[in-house]
Amino acid sequence: MAETAAQPQRSDERLIRVGFLPRLLTRPDIGAFLGAVAVFLAFGYFARAVNWLGDPAIAAGWSDQAAQYGIVAVPVALLMIGGEFDLSAGVMIGSSGLLLGYLTTYQDVNIWPAMALVFLFALLVGFVNGLTVVKTKLPSFIVTLATFFILQGVNAAGTLKLTGTTAIQNVDTASGFESARRFFAGDVTRWDFKVKVLWWIGLTLIGAWLLAKSRFGNWIYSAGGDPVAARNVGVPVVRTKIALFMMTSSVAALMGIIETFELRSMQAKEGVGLEFLFIICAVVGGCLLTGGYGSVIGTFFGAAMLGMVQLGIIDAQWDSNWTYAFQGGILFAAVMLNTIVRSRAQKVR
Repeated sequence: MAETAAQPQRSDERLIRVGFLPRLLTRPDIGAFLGAVAVFLAFGYFARAVNWLGDPAIAAGWSDQAAQYGIVAVPVALLMIGGEFDLSAGVMIGSSGLLLGYLTTYQDVNIWPAMALVFLFALLVGFVNGLTVVKTKLPSFIVTLATFFILQGVNAAGTLKLTGTTAIQNVDTASGFESARRFFAGDVTRWDFKVKVLWWIGLTLIGAWLLAKSRFGNWIYSAGGDPVAARNVGVPVVRTKIALFMMTSSVAALMGIIETFELRSMQAKEGVGLEFLFIICAVVGGCLLTGGYGSVIGTFFGAAMLGMVQLGIIDAQWDSNWTYAFQGGILFAAVMLNTIVRSRAQKVR
């Protein structure tokens, strides 16, 4: 009896083969990457008075500015993916710097234990923000806006009451200042690249690893996408959101410490307004305002883009008053692009 011919294997009709380019275009960070490259090349053309494309000192300048946004934008992006906002992140920079300055210059506390106290303060503020949001069910926009005004008032009135001014000077006289400054705000090359650029890159890598490789990253996506369904399958939504608020406040405190070391002083109004730039970096990087979707790597490129705009407008000898117009245009374009990318991603799936 003749052997029966082997039947050819048929592919599962439910599976669709997707090419490299379509898969690439569904990534939430691809738009920010292409935007950053476009901005970099554009200023390479318009800022020909300087060697924008090839001078390491120019790169050190815009990366320093980008790091100021990108460091705090990392936890802000994670928080947005988790479905929440923190409008107190900017003012926390000033609060942390003022607290550090007061402890070291008026209470003679060594700089290292003073920083530990500053981080404890930031963690407490983040915990209160997160607990209030998850227990009261109030929008995080409202809760953290209230925290913003409270901290802003404490920064000005409290500092004036304790020191007689709204700024704290001469932080560099504190014990341990120089050793801490090298670690947080020193230079790493002869082109004046700052240590905070390394902090920016390091925090971005940590945030990307958390999202892609850890259980906590899955919790963040679940808590932001559908918190009710996530809770039903065992995701600790409350703990996840509180942890995200605490991360945001503590990293903002880190930024406040870095700025205090750089400026050797701190003003009561420092950081106010930056919270919107952190959100812009996250949105440009692919984070949806509705939560459950986004990228820390994209946020990195979003911060790089804003840093290049800040310095590039000056190097191109344009009117610096156009900076805000550029930021608004970048935000609008990013929201539209993210909507298209999200729609394509859903179709591919």
